[in-house]
Amino acid sequence: MLSKCYKDNIIECGTDEAGRGCLAGPVTAAAVILPEDFDLPLLNDSKKISEKIRDNLKPLIISQAISFGVTHIEPIIIDEINILNASILAMQHSILKLNPKPEHIIVDGNRFKPLKNIPYTTIIKGDSKFISIAAASVLAKTYRDAYMDKIHEEYPMYNWKQNKGYPTKEHREAIRKYGTTKYHRMTFKLLPEQLKLEI
Repeated sequence: MLSKCYKDNIIECGTDEAGRGCLAGPVTAAAVILPEDFDLPLLNDSKKISEKIRDNLKPLIISQAISFGVTHIEPIIIDEINILNASILAMQHSILKLNPKPEHIIVDGNRFKPLKNIPYTTIIKGDSKFISIAAASVLAKTYRDAYMDKIHEEYPMYNWKQNKGYPTKEHREAIRKYGTTKYHRMTFKLLPEQLKLEI
């Protein structure tokens, strides 16, 4: 059973990201403020529910949320500032899109950086504990998946529609065969042989 909030009687937002472990595409974050009477029985950590359920939940979250924000941080920035910093930046940008401004932020995971003096709490596995983080996880995942489906049309040989940029065997084989694209993260180990030392 997901908890409604971490702190009572204040405007609280939940935030989460998707796509940290991918070889291609953006890291995407969402932040959401939910009303007190918000109730979606199927809502859970986006990794624990099917794509169909996530897609069904997305418009319900959007229509019922007081406010939400979504941000994609592109591979060129990920390569510049690293994936952890890019994930935090995506969450911060999403929070800045919220209106009203939150008085407390709950963050999935254990890392965040101060944002405009708004108090925050990091919660490991927060997306399976708090309803606003779960809602943010669903929005981040569905918006990112839609982005990957779109760029799949540009480069269908990587099958991003299926693997969403994650390091599947098929994705690595396509990188080996066709090389990289502007959507690949060049600082990531794109092929297993990159793990081996050149002697």
